[in-house]
Amino acid sequence: MTRLIALALIAASPVYAADFSEGSTAKSWNLYAEAPALFEAKVVDITCEVTGDCPDNCGDGDRQLGLLRAADGVLVFPNKNAQSGFQGATVDLLPFCDKQVEVDGLLIEDEDIQGATNIYLVQKVREVGSEDWVKANTWSKVWAAKYPEAKGKGPWFRRDPRVNAHLAETGHFGLGLEKDAELIKELFE
Repeated sequence: MTRLIALALIAASPVYAADFSEGSTAKSWNLYAEAPALFEAKVVDITCEVTGDCPDNCGDGDRQLGLLRAADGVLVFPNKNAQSGFQGATVDLLPFCDKQVEVDGLLIEDEDIQGATNIYLVQKVREVGSEDWVKANTWSKVWAAKYPEAKGKGPWFRRDPRVNAHLAETGHFGLGLEKDAELIKELFE
């Protein structure tokens, strides 16, 4: 029994971490500790996996989605899609809620940086058995359709009604409008 426990601990250690790069066509973002990674997983609602609070359809996009990797049962955090911003991957993964998929992207693993483990940048996804990949680049289109009044030039977050409402309430520093005015005067005048 002790031998089985020791083997399980060795298999779970970062030294024994699986190499998921075979077959990956992911494009590098030149991020520290990134590696191409192609693997099968189930798309899950992370909160549901951790707490058992499981709304229908993975929360309809209001919750962070995860990838429960088939090879080892590890919950992988897909925090970025294939677009240049770090908007997240929920919009791209939601159509695959509770389905087995293949994903191709970049996996960030660094045991020396706390929290830098199983961070995934999904670039494309397809349901297991399908031949057709779907590019994970729909966030901007979905955002633009949801907020047509925010159309214009410049970065989306400068025009996002949710961001602007929050700034109007808390200021840019999150300390309140009065403190913002003091800091801006001190820093820029």
